[in-house]
Amino acid sequence: MADAPAFVSRLVRLPLLDADGDPVGRVVDVVLVPSGARFRVLGLVANIERRQIFINVNRVASIEPEGVRMSGGTVSVRSFHRRPGEQLAVRDLFDTRIDDEHLIDLAIAPDDDRASWHVVLAALGRRGPLRRRAPSVVPWERVASAFASTPEMEEVAELRDLHPTDVVDRLQSLPLARRQQVVAMLADDQVADLLEEMPEEEAVRLIETLDLERAAHILEEMEPDDAVDLLADLPEDERAALLQEMRPEESIPLRRLLAYDENTAGGLMTPEPVVLAHTTSVAEALATVREREIPAELAAQVFVVQPPISTPTGRFVGVVGFQRLLREQPATLLEECVADSTEPVAPDLPLRDVAERLASYDLLALPVCDHAGRLVGAVTVDDVLDHVLPSGWRRRRVRP
Repeated sequence: MADAPAFVSRLVRLPLLDADGDPVGRVVDVVLVPSGARFRVLGLVANIERRQIFINVNRVASIEPEGVRMSGGTVSVRSFHRRPGEQLAVRDLFDTRIDDEHLIDLAIAPDDDRASWHVVLAALGRRGPLRRRAPSVVPWERVASAFASTPEMEEVAELRDLHPTDVVDRLQSLPLARRQQVVAMLADDQVADLLEEMPEEEAVRLIETLDLERAAHILEEMEPDDAVDLLADLPEDERAALLQEMRPEESIPLRRLLAYDENTAGGLMTPEPVVLAHTTSVAEALATVREREIPAELAAQVFVVQPPISTPTGRFVGVVGFQRLLREQPATLLEECVADSTEPVAPDLPLRDVAERLASYDLLALPVCDHAGRLVGAVTVDDVLDHVLPSGWRRRRVRP
């Protein structure tokens, strides 16, 4: 997305494009949620294959004359269902009466840190069959009082703006019934973040309160290794039902991870490190690791393989660190950058040995390969810490 405000009436006339610029659907609305006196943008509603689906705003790379272009990765094709507290710009807000005018358009723009988007402008116009006047465009603050939210909505909006660890602390202080009500009003991706931060017992209790379809969707939003940890703690019948409900491209990697003992490299690893073909250029590799959604410990290096690049990959070639990429010419191929590469570990390597290997070589991640030399995943420092430190360690703070 460009930093200039984008008007909703323009967005809903544009096609939705994949990362290569090919049309895959059409934008039909913008999903908003109250955030104090403002509206925060959660994402877009798009028509794809005659179905309305949700596109998280973080997946939108740019707004171009040709359409709204998404960043790489798969898109869930589950039907869009509005959560409590969410508003649709076109369906719910357009045509709202404000004094003697009506709301005819909204503009959205990113905050300075680009971490979130908000409504920043409102276009107001008067009705009249005989004379049309140009709409007046005013700052959102001028009309915010006409869309005042309820105290309950403001409470949930406040939680949406907190770090997941702080939300977990807040939820723990609520009665179970109220906690379930709050979770029902949060977006699926934020619930996924909460489950990743919660102690295992609490995460299991929370996921068991959700209906099957939503629980499966939330698991799809989680990091694969965290989703596997949660699934492993569920009864076998519940685990099977959730895996069956998930999309195959999301459930198959989880099924593979569940086959490993949780205290081995295979049970610890993520199946989605940054994997690139050996013929990829340094310029392409740098563009890939710059993507904001890639965790820092994975963006620090790329795992080079022969095709296919989806795990389990073709033959593992080696690892190239980010610093090495910065020193190479943009047109250099990754296979020319691999030197003295990190030796891969087997999926059945015990947790203690994995931790010692990471510490001995001061690594952020270790490649994991099967007996055929194919990359099946990577174990990060975070993966190991989550297993060796006490439950809930992320929420502990040093008090003054």
